[in-house]
Amino acid sequence: MSKFVISPHFRLQEWVAEEKGYFKTEGLEYEFRDNYGPGDVGKKHATPNKIGAYQSIEQGRACDVSGACHWTVNVAASTGHGKLYADAYSVAPCGVFVPPESDIKHPSDLKGVPISVGYQSGSHYSTIQGLEQYMSLDDIKLSFADGLLFSRLERLIDRKVPAASLFSGPYYFLEQLGFRKVIDTTFMMATSISGNPEPEDLRKYFRALRRAQRDIDLRPELYTHYYKNEFPARFLDQMDVRRWGPGERIVFEPYTKEVFEESFRWIAERKIFSEGDMGPGKYEDSVISLAA
Repeated sequence: MSKFVISPHFRLQEWVAEEKGYFKTEGLEYEFRDNYGPGDVGKKHATPNKIGAYQSIEQGRACDVSGACHWTVNVAASTGHGKLYADAYSVAPCGVFVPPESDIKHPSDLKGVPISVGYQSGSHYSTIQGLEQYMSLDDIKLSFADGLLFSRLERLIDRKVPAASLFSGPYYFLEQLGFRKVIDTTFMMATSISGNPEPEDLRKYFRALRRAQRDIDLRPELYTHYYKNEFPARFLDQMDVRRWGPGERIVFEPYTKEVFEESFRWIAERKIFSEGDMGPGKYEDSVISLAA
């Protein structure tokens, strides 16, 4: 029987479940696999313009479970690229950051400023969601030319971009380095299911993550060192993970039809996808639920 393939997504839960043996206790035969292949993550994240989370799901991920923002998983599932796991979601801390010496101090100061985000990824949607409270959509200027999460982190630290949206580990690292968070844009994550994994394997996986989440809630400081597992080698010696928070938190509540449809509408209204490219948006055909 083939192993259940897990792609960690820059969070702590899978690493804690492995350390504590929760996957093995559940009887899950598993392996971890990076969707972006071997090598230093900083180089892998230096992707071409307009290649983001949606495109990686569309192209096919070599795993059974992986994570992305709920907006992207929502549309990917609607267009037939995997399924959205509907029995849990998670919440990731995210924000738009600028260098400490920047004159940008208020969200309204970002009007017309290029903000580096991942194309059709959580940072893309969440930056719009946060800033449209302060300015028109035409005044929100997003840059998709600076790669995925860790590439954007490097470019902001090297002062090659004026502002960038980062989440979880990079979010905490920028805070540690004294970068200024101009606006918080925390957002929901969803699990993307690829192929046809055994339902019981999914149950085992999420039971293990539930136990890991409790451990992280109780003693986060014991596990923040796992951020180093997925960070560019360049930054490892600078990271003081004792100062960092627990990051993405899994919520074992349903991702409901109402949430799915409201999010689908929100994306369509902002024309983040071209007309006709979002699929029918039918919840029942887009999700997997194992709830009794």
